[in-house]
Amino acid sequence: MTIKTFQLEYDAINSRNTFTNGDTINGRIVLETDKEMKIQSLEFLAKGKASVCWTEYYGDNQSHVYWSDEKYYSIQQHILRESRQDGSEIIGKGKHLFPFSFKIPEERMPSSFYSTIGRVVHKLKAELKQSMKLKKKTKVHFKFVSRADMDVPRLMVPQHGCKDKRLAFGSGTVSFDVCIDKTGYKPGEAITVTTEINNQSSRLVKPKFILYEKKSFFAQGRRKLETRQVLKAKADGVDPNSGKRTVAKVIPIPTELSPSIMNCSIIKLEYRLQVYLDIKFSSNPGIKAPIIILPEVLDMRHLPPSYSDFGFEAFGNPAPPTRGTTPQATEPPPSYETSAMYPAFPSVDYKTAM
Repeated sequence: MTIKTFQLEYDAINSRNTFTNGDTINGRIVLETDKEMKIQSLEFLAKGKASVCWTEYYGDNQSHVYWSDEKYYSIQQHILRESRQDGSEIIGKGKHLFPFSFKIPEERMPSSFYSTIGRVVHKLKAELKQSMKLKKKTKVHFKFVSRADMDVPRLMVPQHGCKDKRLAFGSGTVSFDVCIDKTGYKPGEAITVTTEINNQSSRLVKPKFILYEKKSFFAQGRRKLETRQVLKAKADGVDPNSGKRTVAKVIPIPTELSPSIMNCSIIKLEYRLQVYLDIKFSSNPGIKAPIIILPEVLDMRHLPPSYSDFGFEAFGNPAPPTRGTTPQATEPPPSYETSAMYPAFPSVDYKTAM
């Protein structure tokens, strides 16, 4: 045995151990040998890439694999080049540190993301080449959070939507008007929802809320969709024939939610808040509102201007209405088959969900 240790280390720049556009990652390649050895070359590489892959089955043992990749950057640095006449460099016995420095490109690209179907990976690699031997490789992944991830309108503008419903069998009418304080939130913030309900019916009306995650994957003209319930909540009911009542609800966003991905052509990560009224013996009227989970490094100076086609939508309506310095070494993400980070969103029966 000649090589005892071959690995990459990098230095954290904040307590969350995250990086964003334009940050510089400093680190070192660690090479430890138990005797003198010859090296042809030592290279450092930094890569950012998104990829998706899934299989669809069509019966009679027929299946098709859909996949697609999207590359963002690939940077190579020669740490040791071939310098001697025999194409090798002599490395003495012991531990050697080869420093590197890499600046993350400013280009628009998505944050790190992992699921069973698709992923966005930002990684550092080192490759060691010796004569008559297999190339030695090592890699680490770093967590990238895009500063340019929020290319969407009206992040800080309140959302508003309304819906009316006439109940069957002459039981009267119910209408409700919903206002959400804004669209963009950081993990750990709270969504403030104000619902004005006008109950002119003979039935009790219960306002309820579901925040869910929506992941879309695209490859070869196909789309794979996964949804997952993040949380659900309810507010006090409004009595029959009680007229107008205002119900306020504060919904805390879980701190572990990943930021929305809106700037990748093959992966999209979105969130929706469903607000609906639970009414016995009736279909439940409801509306949806987009919720954007912002990265913690969001630069508010780069927010785009708003436009009108953004906001609430009725259930089933596809068109929205106009209204630190510690060395870090990380393991690669789990394989597609073994990752269980994103369980499927269960189907929801609004009559029994709460």
